[in-house]
Amino acid sequence: MAGEHQLKELPYAYDALDGISEQQIRYHHDIHYKGYVDKRNEIEKKLDTVDREAAHQNYSEYRDLKKEETFNASGMILHEIYFDSLGGNGQMDESLAVVKRIKQDFGSVEAWRADITACGKAARGWALLCWDTNDQKLRNYLVDSHHDGGVWGAVVLLAVDVWEHAYYHDQGPKRPAYLEALLRNINWNKVNVRFEKFA
Repeated sequence: MAGEHQLKELPYAYDALDGISEQQIRYHHDIHYKGYVDKRNEIEKKLDTVDREAAHQNYSEYRDLKKEETFNASGMILHEIYFDSLGGNGQMDESLAVVKRIKQDFGSVEAWRADITACGKAARGWALLCWDTNDQKLRNYLVDSHHDGGVWGAVVLLAVDVWEHAYYHDQGPKRPAYLEALLRNINWNKVNVRFEKFA
């Protein structure tokens, strides 16, 4: 039924991350991410009763709700992947299928790391490691808004949140320092589970 999405709990303690504080995670998870879950539920409930006969491309309540539905749904989903991908030690086990594929598609782990870091510096919202089902390759995609920049058929394996809310409490405007900290906390086993599910 509409409006029944639930906040997913962190799979690790709030203070478990290296270089990302407990308070930063509490703000990000308990308030910011929760906001997307709540608004998605609110929008879905309103869509149950909206006047579809009045739908119009210039403006209508239906159009407005549908646009905000994708923004909040994507915001919710990307945050869930983001939080689920953390809690590890950042070490890339050479035996993992996703690590082998990163080497194949990017040339080396170092080349991938340089590219995801550049993507994270350049993006206004997200840097995403995706399995692109269109050409069967791993790609890093830059997304400015939750629903602006996505590629149809690409499955997100790792979501790097670079909106200011993800790091300003800890690092202020020093985004590169945040990206370094985030890479130290990736749980590659979790990323690998998603890769093996979709690849």
